[in-house]
Amino acid sequence: MPLLAHLVELRRRLIWSAVAFLLCFLLCYHFSARIYLFLAHPLAEIMRQKGEQPHLIYTALYEAFFTYLKVGMFGAAFLSFPVVAIQVWIFVAPGLYRSEKRAFAPFLIATPVLFLLGAALAYYFVFPVAWRFFLSFQTSAGHDGLQIQLDAKVSEYLALVMKLIMAFGIAFELPVVLTLLAKVGIINSKGLKKMRRYAYVGAFVVAAVLTPPDVITQTILAVPLIILYEVSIISARMVEPKPLAEEPV
Repeated sequence: MPLLAHLVELRRRLIWSAVAFLLCFLLCYHFSARIYLFLAHPLAEIMRQKGEQPHLIYTALYEAFFTYLKVGMFGAAFLSFPVVAIQVWIFVAPGLYRSEKRAFAPFLIATPVLFLLGAALAYYFVFPVAWRFFLSFQTSAGHDGLQIQLDAKVSEYLALVMKLIMAFGIAFELPVVLTLLAKVGIINSKGLKKMRRYAYVGAFVVAAVLTPPDVITQTILAVPLIILYEVSIISARMVEPKPLAEEPV
C-alpha cells in the first residue's frame, strides 16, 4: 500500500477507536455513581467494621462532577480497550507474516488478562490491607476532647484508587514485555538471571514510587513484581531463539 493509503487506514482505525471510547464513556458516566460506590466499597466496609458511618466528602461545588467525569473516563478506558486493541491489530496485521501473527497472538491475549489480574489484586487484597492500616491512625476523643477523624475527599480517594489499579495492572505486564523482548532476541534468560539482584532492588524502588508511602503497600507490590520477574525468566527461556549448532568443518 502507498503511504497515503496507510494514513487513510490509520485515520479510519483512530476514528473507530475514538467512537468506541466515546460510547463507553457515555455508558460509564451514566453509571458513574455506581462505579464510584464499587471503588469505594473496600473503604466503606472497613469503616463499618470499625463502627463508623461510611462517608466521603467534597469541598468544592464542582469536585463531585469532575470526579464522576474521571470515573467515566477511567471506566471507558477499560471497556474500550478490546476494541482499541482490535483496531491496532487490524492496522498492523497486514504487515506481518503468518508465523509472526501466531507469535504475537499469545501476547495480545495475555496483556488484558494480566492487567485484570493486577487490578483485581489491588482491589480485593491491597485496598483492604492499606485502608485498614491508614484508618488505624484515627483516635477517639481523649480527656481533652480531641479526636482525629478521617474525612476523605471523593476526588483524592479516586486519584489514589486509580493510581494503585494502574500501578498493579501495568506491573503485571512485566512478563509480557520481557518475554516479547526475549522473543525478538533483544534479551535472553541468562541476562535476566545476571540482573536478578538489581531487578529485586528495582522492584522495591518502583513500588516505592507507585504506591503510598507505607511499607505494607510497597511490599505487597514489590513481592509480586519479583515473582513475575522469575516467571519472566522461565518464559524467556522458552521463547528465546535457540543458538544455531556449529557445523563441523
